[in-house]
Amino acid sequence: MDNKQSDDQSNDSSNEPNKKNSQNNTNNLFDFKSFGQNYLNQLNQLQQLSQSSFNQSSQNPNPFETNMKLWQDSMKHFSHFMMPNVTENSAASQSNQQPNQQSSQHTEQTRPNQSTNNAMGDLNELTQKLFGQIFKQGNQDSHISQSLMLNLVDGWKNFTTGVTDKSPTVLVEQQLNLWQQQLQLYQNTLMKAAGNQTKPIISPAKGDKRFTDEDWSDNPIFDFLKQSYLLTFDGIMDSIDTTDGIDEKTRQRLSFFTRQWLNAVAPSNFLWSNPEVLRLTKESGGQNLVRGLEQLTEDMEKSSKMLSIRMTDDDAFRLGENIAITPGKVVFRNRMFELIEYHPTVAKVSKRPLLIVPPWINKFYIMDLKEENSYIRWALNEGHSVFVISWVNPTRAYKDVSMETYMHEGLLTALDVVKEITGEPDANVIGYCIGGMLLSLTLSWLTENKQADRIASATFWATIFDFSDPGDLGVFIDERTVCAVEQEGNRQGVFDGRMMGAAFSLLRENSLYWNYYVQNYLKGERPIPFDLLYWNSDCTNVTAALHSFVLRELYLDNKMIAKGKLEFAGVKIDLSKVTTPTYVVATLQDHIAKWKGSYQSTQVLGSDVTFVLGESGHIAGIINPPTGKYGFYTHDEYVADPDEWYAKAEKQDRSWWLHWGEWIKTHTVDKIDSRQPGIDHTGKEWQVLCDAPGEYVHVRVDEALRAVSI
Repeated sequence: MDNKQSDDQSNDSSNEPNKKNSQNNTNNLFDFKSFGQNYLNQLNQLQQLSQSSFNQSSQNPNPFETNMKLWQDSMKHFSHFMMPNVTENSAASQSNQQPNQQSSQHTEQTRPNQSTNNAMGDLNELTQKLFGQIFKQGNQDSHISQSLMLNLVDGWKNFTTGVTDKSPTVLVEQQLNLWQQQLQLYQNTLMKAAGNQTKPIISPAKGDKRFTDEDWSDNPIFDFLKQSYLLTFDGIMDSIDTTDGIDEKTRQRLSFFTRQWLNAVAPSNFLWSNPEVLRLTKESGGQNLVRGLEQLTEDMEKSSKMLSIRMTDDDAFRLGENIAITPGKVVFRNRMFELIEYHPTVAKVSKRPLLIVPPWINKFYIMDLKEENSYIRWALNEGHSVFVISWVNPTRAYKDVSMETYMHEGLLTALDVVKEITGEPDANVIGYCIGGMLLSLTLSWLTENKQADRIASATFWATIFDFSDPGDLGVFIDERTVCAVEQEGNRQGVFDGRMMGAAFSLLRENSLYWNYYVQNYLKGERPIPFDLLYWNSDCTNVTAALHSFVLRELYLDNKMIAKGKLEFAGVKIDLSKVTTPTYVVATLQDHIAKWKGSYQSTQVLGSDVTFVLGESGHIAGIINPPTGKYGFYTHDEYVADPDEWYAKAEKQDRSWWLHWGEWIKTHTVDKIDSRQPGIDHTGKEWQVLCDAPGEYVHVRVDEALRAVSI
């Protein structure tokens, strides 16, 4: 259950200052003389509706459909007895009788004038259109959309069967409990409308910022909307979580997509049911929605099939000027990547170079956002000779470029160039996320080809080794959906990076999607400059062949840890043969690369593994400089059960960068005089193509899709 419930009711006057405000706010909304009789009439109808819904739920045990109907009916009846003159014509207006003075006053207080009605009706229609754009899919025959829908339909069929066979009484009890809570909420709302203080039946979960505006608590109408929605949310999600007779994969898929829908229809996402947006609309004369529509139009032009909502001010950043500014030179370029060598910041550097392999679904400059949190600059200051791969943003012409190509023309070629420039036969290599997957496959390939000594040490950041539990990403991983992705890839040549970015945002939909929807389109606010979010939106395409390999061979079939099951570039992958010294860092709250999947490196690699578990998530936990606020956990005994390891791990209140710095010193050998990019180890000039951050990093995803080649 996501939200916090309380069954008792209190007349506690601790919020006494708000009591007067709440009563003043509601005096203009209620005719208290007719209110009591209206409530009794509606209560009788609600009891009848409850019995009817009970009978329906026994015949058709679909908690999503039934409970959503209960909520919709609840909203309808609530609006009837809270504002009868607004929601429908009163009996007096349908006859020749003149309403009494009090009724006239009530009607005048509650019914908007005609011009306001028309304007607000137009604005409400606009809001609905904006909301509809969120799920616009472009081509209606999208293989991926169809596969996801079919999976969801199959899931509901299995769920219904499970309810019917295993736990029909449990579902009925849950729905009756929901109705009892809704009726209690009605009574609480009546008391609050009369000026009494009541304790909430349910409160938003910790960290839920959708209902922070005071009117969500002070105004009885919006307080009712909030609590009724939260009760319905928990009722539906609990039904899915507690029903017997369905497999966990189906339960996970139903839970994810149902959560997506319920969070999409939250009252905070609509003009008429969001008090803060209503207030802004009144104060600005609707200009907030005009600005919102302008921003929506701009975002739609830059979106793929699903709306990519702008999270930051894109115009505030210039690569190489105020972001990704660490000085360096591009010293090599081929069709797959540019290799950047950075200027040293100290006189003496490690003789053994450091090569960083970033993921190819985002750009490398997450490691160089600004000076104070730049890993690249920190590594330079620590005395490393730093080289970084900047991957190409693939065009449709890269359709057949595979993981093998990324190894041969990418990582292995980069190692060759680094060797030529530095004269060193090996390098310390860091792989981040999917870049780490490439590094692990390359280590195994090098081992099988008797070339393991080309990499002196391997460091993995947020890299999965065991894909058996990929978290919420698992809802997209099944044979049907993978086949659909492959068909789409064959048709398009690449997987649109904007779609992947939107999908990742929906893993944390309330904080990474819907809050920006409300902020940008309903409030009409411009996003503020934020370097991390700028990088997050600067995504890249993924080639069809590469995407298919990762989804099918790694995520679906989990062949990375199965000895000899994965054939790659002419060898059978066996990580147990890899003996390269290894450092692995994962993060506790990573929702993309679950830490337990990274921990399995301690079980499957044949090398001496140091595993560190950092605090925070996929980005903030990794890009955590010594001045950062997150610590990490360590324990030298790597037992099979990651939970057992974690229970014994000790926390260190410092950045894991410092811990890695101590570890890497044992793999950096001698110190030598630093050397400037453009000069090789013999003192001869080496070709410099351009300044860092290079040219490939500037290519946006839409530009790559329009291009034939780069």
